[in-house]
Amino acid sequence: MRSLYEDLRYALRVLRGSPGFTVVAVLTLALGIAANTTVFGWIDALLVRPFPGVAGAGRLAALETVSPTGEYWNTSYRDYRDYRDSLKSFSGMAASLMNAFNVGPAESPRRIYGEYVSGNYFAVLGVKPVRGRAFLPSESGDNPGASPVAVISYRLWRSLFQGDPGVVGKTIRVNRYELTVAGIAPEEFRGTMPGMAVEIWIPVSMAPVLNGQGDWLLEDRGVRQMWVTARLKPGVAIEQANAEVEACSRHLAVESPKTSEGFHASLMPVWKAHLGMQSVLLEPLRILMAVCFLLFLIVGANVANLQLARATARRRELSVRVALGAGRWRLVRQLLTESLLLSAMGALAGVALAAWLGRSLLWMLPPVEFPVKLDFSLNVDVLGFTVLLCCACSLLTGLAPAVHSVRSSLVDALKEGGRSGTPGAGQNRTRGLLVVSEVALALVALVGTALFVRRFQNARAIHPGFDAGNVLFAQYHLDTFCQNAEQRAQFCYRLRDRIRELPGTAAVSFANSWPLAIGTGQRSNIQVEGYVPGPTEQMQVSSATVAPGFFDTMRIPVLEGRDFTERDDPDSPTVALVNQTFARRYFRGGNPVGRRVLVDGGSSTVIGLVKDSKYYRLTEPPTPYLYLAYRQWHGGEFWTAFFIRTLGPARGSIGALRREAAAIEPNAGVADVVEFEEMVAGSLYAQRVAAALLSVLGGVSLLLAALGMYSVLAYAVSQRVHEFGIRLALGAEPFDVVVLVLRRGIAMTVAGMVVGVVLAIAAMRMAAGLLVGVSPGDPVAIGGAALFLGAIAMVASYLPARRATKVDPTVMLREV
Repeated sequence: MRSLYEDLRYALRVLRGSPGFTVVAVLTLALGIAANTTVFGWIDALLVRPFPGVAGAGRLAALETVSPTGEYWNTSYRDYRDYRDSLKSFSGMAASLMNAFNVGPAESPRRIYGEYVSGNYFAVLGVKPVRGRAFLPSESGDNPGASPVAVISYRLWRSLFQGDPGVVGKTIRVNRYELTVAGIAPEEFRGTMPGMAVEIWIPVSMAPVLNGQGDWLLEDRGVRQMWVTARLKPGVAIEQANAEVEACSRHLAVESPKTSEGFHASLMPVWKAHLGMQSVLLEPLRILMAVCFLLFLIVGANVANLQLARATARRRELSVRVALGAGRWRLVRQLLTESLLLSAMGALAGVALAAWLGRSLLWMLPPVEFPVKLDFSLNVDVLGFTVLLCCACSLLTGLAPAVHSVRSSLVDALKEGGRSGTPGAGQNRTRGLLVVSEVALALVALVGTALFVRRFQNARAIHPGFDAGNVLFAQYHLDTFCQNAEQRAQFCYRLRDRIRELPGTAAVSFANSWPLAIGTGQRSNIQVEGYVPGPTEQMQVSSATVAPGFFDTMRIPVLEGRDFTERDDPDSPTVALVNQTFARRYFRGGNPVGRRVLVDGGSSTVIGLVKDSKYYRLTEPPTPYLYLAYRQWHGGEFWTAFFIRTLGPARGSIGALRREAAAIEPNAGVADVVEFEEMVAGSLYAQRVAAALLSVLGGVSLLLAALGMYSVLAYAVSQRVHEFGIRLALGAEPFDVVVLVLRRGIAMTVAGMVVGVVLAIAAMRMAAGLLVGVSPGDPVAIGGAALFLGAIAMVASYLPARRATKVDPTVMLREV
């Protein structure tokens, strides 16, 4: 321990004696460590620990329903009950449904998000309230309205009740009804939707009462809205449990063919689930982690280069210590201690930088109403990862310089160094190889950045099939203030009529869905007149219920027939509109107007053909879509989306829209109102995160590679200053000296680019599945990245070369 202490003291003294080197090395290491720590922290929060505050989270898995077309859906409450009661591989299975609630006094309600949950929810998760209790077995039944209780979050307890310990047992107004507060959840618990933080949990048996929609959520096997979390029994592997789940689901499909034919269930780790922020950010995080690893290697090579340059100046010191009896292992240990100290300082700076960078995912978040909670926590795992990075850095940056420094004897050092202290050929080769590796890795990072940025730009350039400009969007959770379907309809009609009278309103309409919404949306079972489906073809399409004027408001052209009108009511024949892809598939491209379609068992006449647009993703292929008349189909929706096209900038009408909604119903005034262009941009959140952060990482990689090139050539020029002076004194032109220095820079750059292109093509082919719409071997991206990197490398090479021409030959001859 004493010798280690002496090594640390000596290392600190040496680093203090070279403040310039120390600052550059620490900042370089901090960049690499901060980038890797930040991305690892996001992975830890979203993928490794998606449920903070849950006991034994590693035994939890997600159960999802797989449609006949391979899409992953949620599960119906009826199916959940059958799984819960039949499956033997689980110690418990809980169901939840995230929903908006109005909480507080009727005159000043507060909009929050919570979850309808099965009665065993907290028992399955192993979450014990910090005050009060969880739900009792008697509150776990399925009788509508039988359990008027709630567990509130620690955050809601502090903000709404100011931390009053006597709140347990009191009532709280939720959606016009009084519920008793049974308990307060732990502070760290946020629910079971990864990346979200909800604030209240209510037994799902209360949904029919609070929503005023009947018991279809509890009883209809075709209503697949529940997120199911299952806890595996000890010793049961997820593959074994999944086999049982699939067998059970296929048995249910046979028993209930009307709603479940062709469907089955699948069990998966939570990080692979298709609902929650982890599903949105899984792809970007994979990409970012790979690029951060490249950046880490570039940082290591850069600092190792600095260490080698510095070791040259200390060659005599170290060789003399060897000659005086110091063991070479002792010197290696000393140099590695210095490297470890540098890495530790870089890690401390990197952790501070990571704590700031960790919030960058929220900076790019669109203005969504959902309670997104993307925590970045410097917990034990994240700090442990940082310590591992620190140790890896110390070896990566210190081992080669240490070995090179002590490998030669004193005589060898004097032979290689001479009076000028020039490094030997072996060290020059090592430094050159490090620069070549930096250039190669930087090129890989730049090519990856270019491809993913092009992918983002291509997606952003796709026309969605509607015009989002000058359109306001508002989502009203009707279930929070309307007791039945008639009240829902009346609110929508009254609000529409009031908005029409506002100055600056060009058009207004509403629907039970919105373009580019998250999820799979509404689906309808169909039978098409004159169309014979294939043996395994599933006759189910995406659909939306829209009010008259929707297509005019969104500027979706009606190509044939007509739009919905107010006359399309329950007393008139049922009608529908279809898009172009629907007509091509089911009507062989003919005019669909006048044709008949059976929709969920009822006959509808097609009255119009509308142009295709994008419904869920900008990058989706053409999709058959069906539009239904609001007056003929409304009633079961939790919420309704309003679209208001304005004559001028949409933002100026936000206040007026909120006032009109509050004038009809005070609870409606708490709804968020945003520009629809922001919602469309939000649909590319994952691509935007990848493009933005990759651009930053690519830029840092480029900068470090350029610095590595500059440092090597600048040091070489400083060591050969006498040589250049003599050359100039003997008649050499400054241009000849510049060429001499640039030749080495060009050689290292070309070598690095050749290696980098090979690595980049191989790496991009491995990531081909993520590069939708972009070729992994895109010559423009590869060529552009290579030219840009080459130009920067030439600038980094020219600066030392230009300095070499400023040598005064007279002074150099005097010193010879």
